[in-house]
Amino acid sequence: MQNTETQPKKNQLLKILGVGFGIAVTIGGTIGTGILRKPGPIAQALGDPWVIMGVWILVSIYAFLGVLCTIELGVSFPKAGAWYVYARRAFGGYAGFVVGFNSWLGTSSATAFGAFTMSEYITLLLPQAVGYETYIAIGILLGLALLHWVGLRTASRAQEIMSVAKAVGLFAFVAICFVYGDAVTPTQVVETTAKAVEKGSMIGALIFALQAIFYTYDGWHTAAYFAEEDADPARNLPKSMIGGLALIVVIYLLVNAAILYILPMPVLQQSKLAAADAITLIFGEKSGKIVTFFLMISILGIVNAQVMFNPRVLYSMSRDGLFVPQGTRVNAGGTPSVVMPLSVAMAIVFIISGKEASGKLSDIATFFFVIGYTSGFASLLRLRQTEPSLPRPWKVPGYPIVPWVVLLASVAFLVGAGFQDPGSSVYALGFLILSYPLYLLVKRLNKA
Repeated sequence: MQNTETQPKKNQLLKILGVGFGIAVTIGGTIGTGILRKPGPIAQALGDPWVIMGVWILVSIYAFLGVLCTIELGVSFPKAGAWYVYARRAFGGYAGFVVGFNSWLGTSSATAFGAFTMSEYITLLLPQAVGYETYIAIGILLGLALLHWVGLRTASRAQEIMSVAKAVGLFAFVAICFVYGDAVTPTQVVETTAKAVEKGSMIGALIFALQAIFYTYDGWHTAAYFAEEDADPARNLPKSMIGGLALIVVIYLLVNAAILYILPMPVLQQSKLAAADAITLIFGEKSGKIVTFFLMISILGIVNAQVMFNPRVLYSMSRDGLFVPQGTRVNAGGTPSVVMPLSVAMAIVFIISGKEASGKLSDIATFFFVIGYTSGFASLLRLRQTEPSLPRPWKVPGYPIVPWVVLLASVAFLVGAGFQDPGSSVYALGFLILSYPLYLLVKRLNKA
Protein backbone atom coordinates (compact mmCIF):
# COMPACT_ATOMS: atom_id res chain seq x y z
CA MET A 1 0.00 0.00 0.00
CA GLN A 2 1.40 3.41 -0.98
CA ASN A 3 2.16 6.08 1.61
CA THR A 4 -0.47 8.64 0.73
CA GLU A 5 1.29 11.33 2.76
CA THR A 6 4.14 11.45 0.22
CA GLN A 7 2.09 10.89 -2.93
CA PRO A 8 0.92 13.87 -4.99
CA LYS A 9 -2.68 14.80 -4.24
CA LYS A 10 -4.72 17.25 -6.24
CA ASN A 11 -4.06 20.77 -4.95
CA GLN A 12 -2.41 19.53 -1.75
CA LEU A 13 1.13 20.04 -0.50
CA LEU A 14 3.40 17.05 0.18
CA LYS A 15 4.35 16.02 3.73
CA ILE A 16 7.96 15.02 3.05
CA LEU A 17 10.15 17.49 4.96
CA GLY A 18 12.13 16.95 8.16
CA VAL A 19 14.57 18.53 10.62
CA GLY A 20 17.44 18.71 8.13
CA PHE A 21 15.44 20.80 5.73
CA GLY A 22 14.02 22.90 8.58
CA ILE A 23 17.50 23.89 9.78
CA ALA A 24 18.70 24.41 6.20
CA VAL A 25 15.80 26.64 5.23
CA THR A 26 16.16 28.63 8.47
CA ILE A 27 19.83 29.29 7.72
CA GLY A 28 19.26 29.72 4.00
CA GLY A 29 16.26 31.98 4.52
CA THR A 30 18.10 34.23 6.96
CA ILE A 31 21.79 34.54 6.10
CA GLY A 32 22.31 36.44 2.87
CA THR A 33 22.50 40.02 1.73
CA GLY A 34 22.14 41.54 5.20
CA ILE A 35 25.29 40.22 6.85
CA LEU A 36 27.20 40.97 3.63
CA ARG A 37 26.13 44.59 3.09
CA LYS A 38 25.07 45.96 6.47
CA PRO A 39 28.24 45.89 8.69
CA GLY A 40 29.63 48.98 6.95
CA PRO A 41 26.52 51.19 7.28
CA ILE A 42 25.99 49.96 10.86
CA ALA A 43 29.58 50.91 11.73
CA GLN A 44 29.09 54.29 10.09
CA ALA A 45 26.00 54.91 12.23
CA LEU A 46 27.34 53.66 15.58
CA GLY A 47 31.11 53.90 15.32
CA ASP A 48 31.99 51.91 18.44
CA PRO A 49 32.79 48.16 18.27
CA TRP A 50 31.24 47.42 21.67
CA VAL A 51 28.03 49.26 20.81
CA ILE A 52 27.87 47.44 17.47
CA MET A 53 28.24 44.01 19.09
CA GLY A 54 25.77 44.97 21.81
CA VAL A 55 23.06 45.81 19.27
CA TRP A 56 23.67 42.54 17.41
CA ILE A 57 23.33 40.62 20.70
CA LEU A 58 20.15 42.51 21.55
CA VAL A 59 18.47 41.54 18.26
CA SER A 60 19.75 37.96 18.69
CA ILE A 61 17.89 37.75 22.01
CA TYR A 62 14.77 39.18 20.38
CA ALA A 63 14.96 36.55 17.61
CA PHE A 64 15.42 33.73 20.14
CA LEU A 65 12.38 34.79 22.15
CA GLY A 66 10.47 35.19 18.89
CA VAL A 67 11.37 31.64 17.91
CA LEU A 68 10.00 30.29 21.19
CA CYS A 69 6.68 32.02 20.51
CA THR A 70 6.51 30.95 16.87
CA ILE A 71 7.13 27.30 17.70
CA GLU A 72 3.97 27.26 19.84
CA LEU A 73 1.96 28.75 16.98
CA GLY A 74 3.55 26.51 14.34
CA VAL A 75 2.90 23.21 16.10
CA SER A 76 -0.60 24.27 17.17
CA PHE A 77 -1.55 25.32 13.62
CA PRO A 78 0.69 23.34 11.24
CA LYS A 79 -0.48 25.04 8.05
CA ALA A 80 1.37 26.77 5.25
CA GLY A 81 1.60 30.53 5.61
CA ALA A 82 2.93 31.21 9.14
CA TRP A 83 1.91 34.74 10.27
CA TYR A 84 -1.15 34.78 8.03
CA VAL A 85 -2.50 31.54 9.52
CA TYR A 86 -2.08 32.74 13.10
CA ALA A 87 -3.57 36.21 12.53
CA ARG A 88 -6.62 34.82 10.72
CA ARG A 89 -7.25 32.29 13.50
CA ALA A 90 -6.85 34.88 16.26
CA PHE A 91 -8.40 38.02 14.76
CA GLY A 92 -10.49 36.96 11.76
CA GLY A 93 -10.39 37.15 7.97
CA TYR A 94 -9.53 40.82 7.50
CA ALA A 95 -6.59 40.71 9.91
CA GLY A 96 -5.35 37.57 8.19
CA PHE A 97 -5.70 39.23 4.80
CA VAL A 98 -3.67 42.28 5.88
CA VAL A 99 -0.94 40.21 7.52
CA GLY A 100 -0.79 37.74 4.63
CA PHE A 101 -0.39 40.40 1.97
CA ASN A 102 2.11 42.30 4.13
CA SER A 103 4.15 39.11 4.39
CA TRP A 104 3.90 38.39 0.68
CA LEU A 105 4.78 41.90 -0.46
CA GLY A 106 7.63 42.21 2.04
CA THR A 107 9.18 38.94 0.93
CA SER A 108 8.68 39.85 -2.74
CA SER A 109 10.63 43.08 -2.21
CA ALA A 110 13.34 41.23 -0.27
CA THR A 111 13.57 38.65 -3.07
CA ALA A 112 14.06 41.44 -5.58
CA PHE A 113 16.71 43.07 -3.38
CA GLY A 114 18.59 39.78 -3.10
CA ALA A 115 18.48 39.05 -6.82
CA PHE A 116 19.61 42.57 -7.69
CA THR A 117 22.44 42.40 -5.15
CA MET A 118 23.59 39.11 -6.65
CA SER A 119 23.59 40.70 -10.10
CA GLU A 120 25.82 43.49 -8.77
CA TYR A 121 28.31 40.94 -7.50
CA ILE A 122 28.25 39.15 -10.84
CA THR A 123 29.32 42.39 -12.51
CA LEU A 124 32.25 42.63 -10.08
CA LEU A 125 33.45 39.29 -11.43
CA LEU A 126 32.40 40.03 -15.03
CA PRO A 127 32.94 43.76 -15.66
CA GLN A 128 31.62 43.41 -19.19
CA ALA A 129 28.17 42.76 -17.70
CA VAL A 130 28.01 46.21 -16.08
CA GLY A 131 24.82 47.96 -17.11
CA TYR A 132 22.86 44.70 -17.41
CA GLU A 133 22.20 44.19 -13.69
CA THR A 134 18.42 44.37 -14.06
CA TYR A 135 18.37 41.72 -16.78
CA ILE A 136 20.72 39.48 -14.80
CA ALA A 137 18.53 39.77 -11.68
CA ILE A 138 15.43 38.87 -13.68
CA GLY A 139 17.27 35.91 -15.21
CA ILE A 140 18.23 34.65 -11.74
CA LEU A 141 14.60 34.67 -10.62
CA LEU A 142 13.37 32.97 -13.77
CA GLY A 143 16.00 30.25 -13.34
CA LEU A 144 14.93 29.63 -9.76
CA ALA A 145 11.29 29.55 -10.83
CA LEU A 146 12.12 26.72 -13.24
CA LEU A 147 13.95 24.85 -10.46
CA HIS A 148 10.97 25.12 -8.13
CA TRP A 149 8.54 24.12 -10.84
CA VAL A 150 10.24 20.70 -10.88
CA GLY A 151 9.05 20.09 -7.35
CA LEU A 152 9.58 20.28 -3.60
CA ARG A 153 12.11 17.43 -3.41
CA THR A 154 14.49 19.07 -5.88
CA ALA A 155 14.09 22.56 -4.43
CA SER A 156 14.53 21.39 -0.83
CA ARG A 157 17.65 19.40 -1.68
CA ALA A 158 19.13 22.42 -3.45
CA GLN A 159 18.38 24.50 -0.34
CA GLU A 160 20.15 22.03 1.92
CA ILE A 161 23.27 22.02 -0.27
CA MET A 162 23.43 25.81 -0.49
CA SER A 163 22.89 26.24 3.26
CA VAL A 164 25.68 23.82 4.18
CA ALA A 165 28.06 25.54 1.76
CA LYS A 166 27.10 28.92 3.17
CA ALA A 167 27.66 27.93 6.81
CA VAL A 168 31.00 26.23 6.09
CA GLY A 169 32.19 29.22 4.07
CA LEU A 170 31.32 31.74 6.78
CA PHE A 171 33.03 29.70 9.51
CA ALA A 172 36.09 29.48 7.24
CA PHE A 173 36.00 33.27 6.80
CA VAL A 174 36.01 33.76 10.58
CA ALA A 175 38.92 31.35 11.04
CA ILE A 176 40.97 33.06 8.31
CA CYS A 177 40.46 36.50 9.83
CA PHE A 178 41.57 35.48 13.31
CA VAL A 179 44.44 33.23 12.19
CA TYR A 180 45.96 35.27 9.36
CA GLY A 181 44.71 38.80 10.07
CA ASP A 182 46.34 41.50 12.16
CA ALA A 183 44.22 42.94 14.94
CA VAL A 184 43.21 46.58 14.89
CA THR A 185 45.26 48.52 17.43
CA PRO A 186 43.35 49.47 20.60
CA THR A 187 44.65 53.03 20.39
CA GLN A 188 42.69 53.74 17.23
CA VAL A 189 40.42 56.73 17.72
CA VAL A 190 36.73 56.27 17.00
CA GLU A 191 34.74 59.49 16.74
CA THR A 192 31.38 58.46 15.28
CA THR A 193 29.66 57.60 18.56
CA ALA A 194 30.84 60.77 20.27
CA LYS A 195 29.64 62.90 17.38
CA ALA A 196 26.27 61.18 17.39
CA VAL A 197 25.82 61.90 21.08
CA GLU A 198 26.91 65.53 20.63
CA LYS A 199 24.39 66.06 17.86
CA GLY A 200 21.62 64.32 19.80
CA SER A 201 21.26 61.75 17.03
CA MET A 202 22.37 58.61 18.85
CA ILE A 203 18.77 57.43 19.10
CA GLY A 204 18.42 57.85 15.36
CA ALA A 205 21.68 55.94 14.82
CA LEU A 206 20.46 53.08 17.04
CA ILE A 207 17.14 52.88 15.20
CA PHE A 208 18.98 52.79 11.88
CA ALA A 209 21.24 50.00 13.16
CA LEU A 210 18.28 48.06 14.57
CA GLN A 211 16.47 48.39 11.24
CA ALA A 212 19.53 47.02 9.43
CA ILE A 213 20.05 44.13 11.86
CA PHE A 214 16.34 43.25 11.93
CA TYR A 215 16.62 42.83 8.17
CA THR A 216 19.64 40.52 8.48
CA TYR A 217 17.76 38.38 11.01
CA ASP A 218 14.53 38.09 9.08
CA GLY A 219 14.13 34.43 8.25
CA TRP A 220 14.41 33.00 11.77
CA HIS A 221 10.77 31.93 11.41
CA THR A 222 11.09 30.46 7.88
CA ALA A 223 10.62 26.83 8.91
CA ALA A 224 7.11 27.69 10.18
CA TYR A 225 6.02 28.38 6.59
CA PHE A 226 6.57 24.68 5.84
CA ALA A 227 4.82 23.20 8.90
CA GLU A 228 2.13 21.72 6.64
CA GLU A 229 4.78 19.92 4.59
CA ASP A 230 6.70 18.59 7.59
CA ALA A 231 6.26 14.88 8.21
CA ASP A 232 6.03 15.47 11.99
CA PRO A 233 5.81 19.19 12.83
CA ALA A 234 5.23 18.72 16.57
CA ARG A 235 8.53 16.91 16.86
CA ASN A 236 10.58 18.52 14.09
CA LEU A 237 9.67 22.20 14.22
CA PRO A 238 11.22 22.96 17.64
CA LYS A 239 14.46 21.27 16.60
CA SER A 240 14.50 23.02 13.23
CA MET A 241 13.83 26.53 14.53
CA ILE A 242 15.99 26.46 17.66
CA GLY A 243 18.86 24.62 15.97
CA GLY A 244 18.75 26.86 12.91
CA LEU A 245 18.66 30.08 14.93
CA ALA A 246 21.46 28.93 17.25
CA LEU A 247 23.74 28.45 14.24
CA ILE A 248 22.72 31.82 12.80
CA VAL A 249 23.47 33.67 16.04
CA VAL A 250 26.89 32.04 16.34
CA ILE A 251 27.72 32.82 12.71
CA TYR A 252 26.53 36.45 12.90
CA LEU A 253 28.40 37.25 16.10
CA LEU A 254 31.59 35.56 14.92
CA VAL A 255 31.49 37.25 11.50
CA ASN A 256 31.02 40.66 13.10
CA ALA A 257 33.78 39.97 15.61
CA ALA A 258 36.11 38.91 12.80
CA ILE A 259 35.33 42.01 10.74
CA LEU A 260 35.84 44.32 13.74
CA TYR A 261 39.03 42.46 14.62
CA ILE A 262 40.70 43.08 11.28
CA LEU A 263 39.19 46.22 9.71
CA PRO A 264 39.98 49.65 11.19
CA MET A 265 36.77 51.52 11.96
CA PRO A 266 37.28 54.25 9.31
CA VAL A 267 37.77 51.54 6.66
CA LEU A 268 34.76 49.55 7.84
CA GLN A 269 32.57 52.65 7.85
CA GLN A 270 33.26 53.14 4.13
CA SER A 271 32.95 49.46 3.22
CA LYS A 272 30.13 48.23 0.98
CA LEU A 273 31.23 44.60 1.31
CA ALA A 274 33.10 44.20 4.59
CA ALA A 275 33.91 40.48 4.32
CA ALA A 276 35.54 40.88 0.92
CA ASP A 277 37.49 43.91 2.15
CA ALA A 278 38.75 41.91 5.14
CA ILE A 279 40.02 39.04 2.98
CA THR A 280 41.54 41.49 0.50
CA LEU A 281 43.41 43.12 3.37
CA ILE A 282 44.93 39.73 4.26
CA PHE A 283 45.63 38.11 0.90
CA GLY A 284 45.51 40.91 -1.66
CA GLU A 285 43.19 42.10 -4.41
CA LYS A 286 42.71 38.78 -6.24
CA SER A 287 41.47 37.01 -3.10
CA GLY A 288 38.65 39.54 -2.78
CA LYS A 289 37.11 38.22 -5.97
CA ILE A 290 37.06 34.70 -4.53
CA VAL A 291 35.12 35.98 -1.53
CA THR A 292 32.79 37.89 -3.84
CA PHE A 293 32.02 34.65 -5.67
CA PHE A 294 31.26 32.85 -2.40
CA LEU A 295 29.05 35.68 -1.21
CA MET A 296 27.19 35.59 -4.51
CA ILE A 297 26.41 31.90 -3.92
CA SER A 298 25.33 32.76 -0.37
CA ILE A 299 22.82 35.26 -1.69
CA LEU A 300 21.50 32.65 -4.11
CA GLY A 301 20.63 30.49 -1.08
CA ILE A 302 18.45 33.13 0.55
CA VAL A 303 16.72 34.05 -2.70
CA ASN A 304 16.02 30.35 -3.31
CA ALA A 305 14.43 30.06 0.15
CA GLN A 306 12.28 33.14 -0.47
CA VAL A 307 11.09 31.85 -3.83
CA MET A 308 10.18 28.63 -2.03
CA PHE A 309 8.26 29.91 1.00
CA ASN A 310 6.62 33.11 -0.25
CA PRO A 311 4.03 31.36 -2.48
CA ARG A 312 2.88 29.30 0.52
CA VAL A 313 1.27 32.46 1.94
CA LEU A 314 -0.90 33.07 -1.14
CA TYR A 315 -1.65 29.34 -1.38
CA SER A 316 -3.03 29.30 2.15
CA MET A 317 -4.96 32.54 1.60
CA SER A 318 -6.50 31.12 -1.58
CA ARG A 319 -7.58 28.00 0.27
CA ASP A 320 -9.37 30.19 2.82
CA GLY A 321 -11.11 32.31 0.19
CA LEU A 322 -8.89 35.36 0.69
CA PHE A 323 -7.20 35.20 -2.71
CA VAL A 324 -8.12 33.87 -6.14
CA PRO A 325 -9.39 30.25 -6.16
CA GLN A 326 -6.74 29.32 -8.75
CA GLY A 327 -4.10 30.00 -6.09
CA THR A 328 -4.76 26.59 -4.53
CA ARG A 329 -3.43 24.71 -7.55
CA VAL A 330 -0.42 22.48 -6.84
CA ASN A 331 1.55 20.57 -9.48
CA ALA A 332 2.64 16.94 -9.19
CA GLY A 333 5.95 17.95 -7.61
CA GLY A 334 4.25 19.74 -4.72
CA THR A 335 4.82 23.31 -5.98
CA PRO A 336 1.96 25.85 -5.95
CA SER A 337 1.66 26.16 -9.72
CA VAL A 338 -0.10 29.54 -9.93
CA VAL A 339 1.11 31.56 -6.96
CA MET A 340 4.79 30.57 -7.31
CA PRO A 341 5.11 32.20 -10.77
CA LEU A 342 2.99 35.10 -9.51
CA SER A 343 5.35 35.66 -6.56
CA VAL A 344 8.36 35.65 -8.87
CA ALA A 345 6.58 38.09 -11.18
CA MET A 346 5.95 40.46 -8.24
CA ALA A 347 9.66 40.40 -7.36
CA ILE A 348 10.48 41.19 -10.99
CA VAL A 349 8.16 44.21 -10.83
CA PHE A 350 10.16 45.48 -7.86
CA ILE A 351 13.40 44.97 -9.79
CA ILE A 352 12.11 46.83 -12.84
CA SER A 353 11.19 49.74 -10.57
CA GLY A 354 14.80 50.87 -10.90
CA LYS A 355 18.22 50.75 -9.28
CA GLU A 356 17.55 53.58 -6.82
CA ALA A 357 14.30 51.99 -5.72
CA SER A 358 16.03 48.65 -5.24
CA GLY A 359 18.37 50.26 -2.73
CA LYS A 360 15.38 50.99 -0.48
CA LEU A 361 13.83 47.54 -0.79
CA SER A 362 15.51 46.14 2.31
CA ASP A 363 14.29 49.04 4.46
CA ILE A 364 10.75 48.77 3.09
CA ALA A 365 10.73 45.01 3.58
CA THR A 366 11.78 45.41 7.22
CA PHE A 367 8.52 47.22 8.02
CA PHE A 368 6.47 44.42 6.46
CA PHE A 369 8.51 41.79 8.32
CA VAL A 370 8.17 43.37 11.75
CA ILE A 371 4.43 43.88 11.20
CA GLY A 372 4.30 40.12 10.67
CA TYR A 373 6.21 39.44 13.88
CA THR A 374 3.95 41.80 15.80
CA SER A 375 0.81 40.08 14.54
CA GLY A 376 2.22 36.67 15.46
CA PHE A 377 3.03 37.59 19.05
CA ALA A 378 -0.35 39.29 19.44
CA SER A 379 -2.03 36.19 17.99
CA LEU A 380 -0.35 33.95 20.54
CA LEU A 381 -1.60 36.08 23.43
CA ARG A 382 -5.08 36.30 21.92
CA LEU A 383 -5.39 32.57 21.24
CA ARG A 384 -4.30 31.70 24.78
CA GLN A 385 -7.36 33.67 25.91
CA THR A 386 -9.90 32.60 23.30
CA GLU A 387 -8.86 28.96 22.90
CA PRO A 388 -7.35 27.87 26.24
CA SER A 389 -8.18 24.19 25.67
CA LEU A 390 -6.52 24.01 22.23
CA PRO A 391 -3.93 21.17 22.09
CA ARG A 392 -0.50 22.78 22.21
CA PRO A 393 2.34 20.25 21.78
CA TRP A 394 4.77 23.08 22.64
CA LYS A 395 4.14 25.99 24.99
CA VAL A 396 6.39 29.02 25.09
CA PRO A 397 8.43 29.13 28.31
CA GLY A 398 7.88 32.18 30.47
CA TYR A 399 4.35 32.88 29.28
CA PRO A 400 3.01 35.58 29.27
CA ILE A 401 6.20 37.57 29.87
CA VAL A 402 8.10 36.35 26.80
CA PRO A 403 5.38 37.10 24.20
CA TRP A 404 4.66 40.47 25.82
CA VAL A 405 8.34 41.42 25.75
CA VAL A 406 8.77 40.67 22.04
CA LEU A 407 5.38 42.21 21.20
CA LEU A 408 6.23 45.49 22.93
CA ALA A 409 9.72 45.47 21.40
CA SER A 410 8.21 45.01 17.93
CA VAL A 411 5.71 47.84 18.42
CA ALA A 412 8.45 50.13 19.78
CA PHE A 413 10.62 49.38 16.76
CA LEU A 414 7.79 50.12 14.32
CA VAL A 415 6.98 53.43 16.01
CA GLY A 416 10.62 54.50 16.20
CA ALA A 417 11.42 53.43 12.66
CA GLY A 418 8.29 55.17 11.41
CA PHE A 419 9.53 58.49 12.76
CA GLN A 420 13.12 57.87 11.72
CA ASP A 421 12.39 56.60 8.20
CA PRO A 422 8.92 57.80 7.12
CA GLY A 423 9.79 57.30 3.46
CA SER A 424 9.92 53.52 3.91
CA SER A 425 7.10 53.14 6.43
CA VAL A 426 4.70 55.00 4.15
CA TYR A 427 4.58 51.93 1.88
CA ALA A 428 3.23 49.80 4.73
CA LEU A 429 0.80 52.50 5.82
CA GLY A 430 -0.37 53.00 2.24
CA PHE A 431 -1.21 49.33 1.97
CA LEU A 432 -3.10 49.39 5.25
CA ILE A 433 -5.25 52.23 3.90
CA LEU A 434 -6.02 50.33 0.70
CA SER A 435 -6.35 46.93 2.33
CA TYR A 436 -10.00 47.03 3.38
CA PRO A 437 -11.52 47.82 -0.03
CA LEU A 438 -9.14 45.27 -1.54
CA TYR A 439 -10.28 42.72 1.03
CA LEU A 440 -13.94 43.35 0.17
CA LEU A 441 -13.14 43.01 -3.54
CA VAL A 442 -11.44 39.65 -3.03
CA LYS A 443 -14.34 38.37 -0.94
CA ARG A 444 -16.81 39.45 -3.61
CA LEU A 445 -14.82 37.80 -6.39
CA ASN A 446 -14.66 34.54 -4.42
CA LYS A 447 -18.43 34.60 -3.86
CA ALA A 448 -18.98 35.15 -7.57
